[in-house]
Amino acid sequence: MSRVLEMLLPTGLRDRQGERGRDDSIRVDGWLLLAVFALVGWGLVMLMSASIVQGERLGTPYYYLYRQGVALLIGLAVAGVLVTRIPLQHYVEARVWLLLLAFLLLLLVLVPGVGREVNGATRWIPLGIFNLQVAEVARLLLIMWMAGYLATRLSLVQTRIRGMLMPMGVLALAVLLMVSQPDFGTATIVGVTLFLMAWLAGAHFWTMVGLTVIGLLVGWEIMTMESYRIVRLTSFVDPWADQFGTGYQLANSLIAIGSGGLFGRGLGESVQKLFYLPEAHTDFIFAVLAEEFGLVGVLALIGLYGILIWRGFTIAHMAWDKQQVFGATLAWGITLWLGVQAFVNMGVSMGLLPTKGLTLPLMSYGGSSMIVSLIAVALLLRVYHEATHEPVMRRAPEGGAA
Repeated sequence: MSRVLEMLLPTGLRDRQGERGRDDSIRVDGWLLLAVFALVGWGLVMLMSASIVQGERLGTPYYYLYRQGVALLIGLAVAGVLVTRIPLQHYVEARVWLLLLAFLLLLLVLVPGVGREVNGATRWIPLGIFNLQVAEVARLLLIMWMAGYLATRLSLVQTRIRGMLMPMGVLALAVLLMVSQPDFGTATIVGVTLFLMAWLAGAHFWTMVGLTVIGLLVGWEIMTMESYRIVRLTSFVDPWADQFGTGYQLANSLIAIGSGGLFGRGLGESVQKLFYLPEAHTDFIFAVLAEEFGLVGVLALIGLYGILIWRGFTIAHMAWDKQQVFGATLAWGITLWLGVQAFVNMGVSMGLLPTKGLTLPLMSYGGSSMIVSLIAVALLLRVYHEATHEPVMRRAPEGGAA
């Protein structure tokens, strides 16, 4: 399967033999690419279906599809030509700069006149061809920094409480800046991801238990400190109590999913997307998919994300066995982020979780999300490449900069 998929890849990803016989190829994981290609392709189809009415109001039914296509091309170019070719050790060495860049973006979007406000949230920086959602970029940069920190401080993290002081300080500042936008959903995903990365790397047990309790208490306090978040909690418990008010989004999402039945209404036949279901092409694209493809389509979608998560953890395990700590923890982080966010998005649409403004990775409309997700997949491919090629571990020495 790997060989078939490699034939479809850009030149930067294909195996090739150097002029002197040196193999400078990038080995790829076929199952991972199969899942990613299927999710992206299906996502474009669903985006077209879910956004056609809104697009017509903006001049063309293909409005959102065109913009997503541009983001997809940018993401493929950056991921395939650049990211897969950069050795992971370079990211370890540049981890401090990656962290500074993440904080710079999170601060910059809060500067009046720089950040763009939409529906009361200031999360975007206009870049002309698209709006950069800084939290998407910052999240990946924070995951990369955490992987670099664990690679250079592993023994300290595993044996001492103070080994987690730096990550907790970084996480606290990142969450504060994200909540200021406000973007509680992304802040939660970042917190869970960094925490589980440390846990999987074998962080000091009682330290992690204590941090779990503290994290839950702080998360609850943040969640309940704003009235609109409390409203989301109450409407999540019983959306039908105020079906045309606070429960409107969830109620229409449940109607869409329920009306899909076993095999769905058929592609393009969703009724709820016709101005009934808000954010049908972004946060609630899963509901449109469930209405048009039914339970069979939902199970197929869950299967694709299951393959992505399976291969991500397999790649991490391969790197860990080779003692490539950065590659292993980076693969854990990326896989956890994509998997947890997909679970949250689907859980919100089905009424299992309170409403959050999180997209369905690799499927929902959003240029920043698509570009960053493809870069994350390219990093997974690089981890796979080094885990299957590099015989010797590359770990930075203990000590030095965080």
